[in-house]
Amino acid sequence: MRVLVTGGAGFIGANFVQQTVRERPDAEVTVLDALTYAGDRGSLASVAERVTLVEGSITDVALVDRLVGESDVVVHFAAESHNDNSLDDPSPFVQTNLVGTFTLLEAVRKHGTRFHHISTDEVYGDLELDDPAKFTPETPYNPSSPYSSTKAGSDLLVRAWVRSFGVAATISNCSNNYGPYQHVEKFIPRQITNLIDGLRPRLYGAGLNVRDWIHVEDHNAAVWTIIDKGRIGETYLIGADGERNNLEVVRTLLELFGREPDDFDHVADRPGHDLRYAIDATRLRDELGWAPRYTEFKDGLAATIDWYRANEAWWRPAKAATEAKYARTGQ
Repeated sequence: MRVLVTGGAGFIGANFVQQTVRERPDAEVTVLDALTYAGDRGSLASVAERVTLVEGSITDVALVDRLVGESDVVVHFAAESHNDNSLDDPSPFVQTNLVGTFTLLEAVRKHGTRFHHISTDEVYGDLELDDPAKFTPETPYNPSSPYSSTKAGSDLLVRAWVRSFGVAATISNCSNNYGPYQHVEKFIPRQITNLIDGLRPRLYGAGLNVRDWIHVEDHNAAVWTIIDKGRIGETYLIGADGERNNLEVVRTLLELFGREPDDFDHVADRPGHDLRYAIDATRLRDELGWAPRYTEFKDGLAATIDWYRANEAWWRPAKAATEAKYARTGQ
């Protein structure tokens, strides 16, 4: 199988590429990545001899057409994905998430290539903290940020190309991923790397906002399950029943580092901060037989801490610049 992975040098994509090379030795993997600040060649160093890395944009029509034409399946991870950045400048999110997805869809339509689109639970907006409901594939879209609105738009493009043009596509909307190779601007690796440096974690507001966490390896195993077994045109939600509020996450990290439970700082909440995400992955589990390996969130966090301790050379170059950016906004 010839697999084209867009965004394959980013966090989830790089883990997907490594997992694919490890578990599917006959796969021929090509990565298309613009190598912005969130993409890193070093994330693919361990599989460099097995992977073809093409530096380029998913908005480049000629390049995308060539690479899709040489592929049996396209797995589309490439996205601008950091909410804070989307509030500062939405334009890259429109270009990558909307125009880039459109460009890929036109190429897979032309070549008849299988397409899987990676999306987020943030397209559904948020839930009240005391609401027992969870997101399902039938939940109406209600995005609240430039990031989530452009991801919602990209999902709708995929659905339209399936219905209008018969594109062989599936969609997955996943809960929040954590694990190796995640940029230090993100919540969990930022706290881990601060703790490694002996600093105090920083928590938006009261820390009551809830996210549904899943280890990246479990997410990517689910993606392959959908590619192998999923029904064309279907949307599958990927989650591991990992609901935790941000305060719980910080205190679990503090415990794993042997620190006191209140050894952190509160910072001003970000604008439009969604209250709660929660995934109902029943369709994925019952219809396709997937189940997560990391069923205990604390175990997944411990493994992630071990990775960041052992791979300081990977994250250290970005740490100072990231913290300087946050300092300018008081976060």
